[in-house]
Amino acid sequence: MHDSSAPVRPAALPAASVPLPSVPGPSVGRGLLFVTVAAATWGTTGATAALVFAGSGLGPLALTFWRTAGGLVLLLAVRALRPRRAPQPRDVRESWGRRFARVTVTGLGLTLFQAAYFAAVDGTGTAVGTVVTLGACPVLVALGGRLTSGERLGAGGRTAVAGAVAGLAVLMLGGDAAGGVRPAGVTWGLVSAAGYAVLTLHSRHLGRAGRGTDPLTTTVTSFAVGTVCLLPPAVAEGLWPSTHHLGRTLWLLGYLVTVPTALAYGLFFAGLAVVRATTVAVITLLEPVTAAVIAVLLLGERLSVTTALGTAVLLGAVAALAVAEARGGAGAAVSGR
Repeated sequence: MHDSSAPVRPAALPAASVPLPSVPGPSVGRGLLFVTVAAATWGTTGATAALVFAGSGLGPLALTFWRTAGGLVLLLAVRALRPRRAPQPRDVRESWGRRFARVTVTGLGLTLFQAAYFAAVDGTGTAVGTVVTLGACPVLVALGGRLTSGERLGAGGRTAVAGAVAGLAVLMLGGDAAGGVRPAGVTWGLVSAAGYAVLTLHSRHLGRAGRGTDPLTTTVTSFAVGTVCLLPPAVAEGLWPSTHHLGRTLWLLGYLVTVPTALAYGLFFAGLAVVRATTVAVITLLEPVTAAVIAVLLLGERLSVTTALGTAVLLGAVAALAVAEARGGAGAAVSGR
């Protein structure tokens, strides 16, 4: 996860946020390439989860636990290799209570985002689950910022939010099981987006209060909280994968932890250093598009005309929200991941 002073992405995203040391000082062109590759890589997360569900016997909670635990191990290894930071002066250190509250909220927010996203993929398919989750994220952040911090949406922002709600309505009311739309899965997608919104708004609050921490520390603590919280429900759901096709399952889990987690976030944060946040928000729409293409072409998911229309409206609204932010009308609703 990146710094608490910046909006957090969860990843689908739904990906878990695991920034690794980035390439120093990339050019803008290389930064755009980094962000594009990261977004496309995140788009494989849902398909990977669907393949795990199909052959391992694991459920959403167990899969999230293994991804979180694997990410934590990887993060601890990276942290051990990183040069030690100088200790903070005593007068700027957080109190124990504030640190506990920050770690708990960020950890639970990230855990809810990831677990509910995998439940959405399991419940309504990769394409629709990803589109609903990632389409609703910036909308809920914008609305939450308006309600909690008085951030102004502006006319463009209000129009974009209305368009996103319309797109979700088309998906819910016009889709059917054959088209890949199931209300329970869509609901989980909205729950996932709500977890992301809480995480982002909390991080924004900490940043404004000058209480941010470095990205790696934030991610380590968030993954630690998630691992601890997920273990009991994952055990109840069924923690261990079946021995049938165990090698394939382990390969998929390894891919999930390393490529769309460690590699993608390393590239993303390197690109974010030189690319405008609004540009990043638009480029990362490649993630749900990639997920939908993979789901249709490789996983055999079907999208009805109505489902495709709702998807187009929703993604178009998110793009409009990014444009509104660029013009100063939507605050920082979609700035970064």
